Amino acid sequence: MDWQEIFATRMDRMQASEIRELLKLLDQPDIISFAGGIPDPALFPVQAFQEAMTDALSPAQSSAALQYSVSEGFGPLRDWIVDEMGALGVPCTRDNILITSGSQQALDYLGKLMLSPNDTALIGWPTYLGALGAFNAYEPHYDRLIPRGNRSAEDYAKTAKDNGGRVKFAYASVDFANPTGETLDCAARENILDLADTLDIAVIEDSAYQSLRFDGDPIPPMLALEIARKDSINECRTLYCGSFSKTLAPGLRVGWICGAEPVISRLVLMKQAADLHSSTLNQMAINAVARSVFTDHTANLRRVYRLRRDAMLTALQEHMPDGVEWTKPEGGMFVWVTLPKDMDGAALLRHALETQKLAFVPGQAFFADRSGANTLRLAYSLADEAQINEGMKRLGAAIRDLA
Repeated sequence: MDWQEIFATRMDRMQASEIRELLKLLDQPDIISFAGGIPDPALFPVQAFQEAMTDALSPAQSSAALQYSVSEGFGPLRDWIVDEMGALGVPCTRDNILITSGSQQALDYLGKLMLSPNDTALIGWPTYLGALGAFNAYEPHYDRLIPRGNRSAEDYAKTAKDNGGRVKFAYASVDFANPTGETLDCAARENILDLADTLDIAVIEDSAYQSLRFDGDPIPPMLALEIARKDSINECRTLYCGSFSKTLAPGLRVGWICGAEPVISRLVLMKQAADLHSSTLNQMAINAVARSVFTDHTANLRRVYRLRRDAMLTALQEHMPDGVEWTKPEGGMFVWVTLPKDMDGAALLRHALETQKLAFVPGQAFFADRSGANTLRLAYSLADEAQINEGMKRLGAAIRDLA
């Protein structure tokens, strides 16, 4: 049977994640890897989860923990998120919250909700690879979102019309973005909201790293800025995607969307059709752990990851040859490196693996048009300070070899 003949055309847009493939390298003990942008498992609040799971499976709660549940999500967890969003300047209610199986499912749902074939999504250049993977299935065109630029809304709209659709949303990772580590300042966030208002499109605000700020003052989420303009979340076009994956535990796959009730109600229907609801047991455990340790736990994450960020920036300064540049993130897990213009990140990875036992992610995968060949992403969340220094020494040597 020729399966290719019966696959939907959207499958042509879906490709294996280069990062997922690189994560296999973590099983090789002689590789120093800065590829996986994942939390350090040594920092997981294991005891808190053991206690939460035991409690959830107790006679008093097991019937609820192991049973079907509502598609919107576990009520007490949504209440905790309501309080957290309120602290960020986003007053809302349970009805503004949908629990998803990680923020990745949130991106998939929002792409499915809004994108018809040939519609346009405005994204960063580069942008989160997982967002490209989620949106690609719905066969959009991509256009470059430039928060600090002066390109007109009319030009965006015309380009989208020429491509056979219309602009549907702007997607931005605003705090310590994956892959660049950069943060959008308040003016850039306001500019995106202005553009969205003019184009009458949605805004998807990906805030997976919001709790991991090391330096500087917190910047209000775009949803908070928009509420300040319009008074009520139900009048807003911004959809905030949050996650417990970078703070508590990625393996439990719990995230959320916060937004206007008319959008959440449609997403609930989508959830019912896709998987009925996210794991009740996992939601109950996340709720208990969030209520008991979230504040102290995230403070410890910031302390540890800040030391590693500092170690990487120091090592880059010491070991990189002339012509190499990098970002200086205020938080999160990533540093973005720009190589000399004629150097290819994928070729550098092959050379670094063979000669230096070193792994990272070539930057080209993060560009919708496959540009950015002379870039790469480094994740410092898994390595200790000694490994980081040794790894940057090896990276500098590999770059010099190809210069």
